[in-house]
Amino acid sequence: MIPRTINLIFDTIKDLKSCKWQYDVTASFLEIYNENVRDLLDSDSNQNLEIMYNEGRGIQVPNLKDEEIFSFADFKKYMKKAQKNRAVAATDVNQHSSRSHAVTKITIKGRNEETNATWTGSVNLVDLAGSESAKVNQGARLTETKNINKSLSALQTVMMSLHNQDKHVPYRNSKLTYLLQSSLGGNSKTLMIVNISPFQETCLESINSLRFASKVKEVKTKIKRNK
Repeated sequence: MIPRTINLIFDTIKDLKSCKWQYDVTASFLEIYNENVRDLLDSDSNQNLEIMYNEGRGIQVPNLKDEEIFSFADFKKYMKKAQKNRAVAATDVNQHSSRSHAVTKITIKGRNEETNATWTGSVNLVDLAGSESAKVNQGARLTETKNINKSLSALQTVMMSLHNQDKHVPYRNSKLTYLLQSSLGGNSKTLMIVNISPFQETCLESINSLRFASKVKEVKTKIKRNK
């Protein structure tokens, strides 16, 4: 999904050159591991970046590396580095289980050479860690599983709140929902893809995931162009 998105972006940029549009594209990669925000382009595993709200710019992560990319090849180079630094471990369920939520953010800034019109947009590509039963993990894996399930539960609470059109939406209950606040209920389009296991042992988790997906698809947001 992510490589296809990047290829589509650069194909569209190429097509729009004939209309005198020029674009700058940047990419950042982070993970939320045990409720710590880490820059996946920085090999320092002890970091814990802050998530802050900036009036006019929305949710920001200060000191997160934002690399300029000019092609899919550039993006692929940074993506490989990010994947190498992401927290992955073997569990009783999965030999290569992602132990964190990963967020790839692509920011696109455009300017028309004839009219001097400017345009800025961004897309968050999120790979959520899978929900697992705490009964099948021990030690460090158990701590990771608890934090993963806690943040996924917070995401479900936010989506249910949006579904019910509550006045207060608890985005700040987890780093994940706070970071994705503008993507979930803001002036944006959101697509969620839910993957489930074909195995009988994970039947309960699969059913819960499908129930969650059925509620999420009913959430409606009003989209308008920013001025």
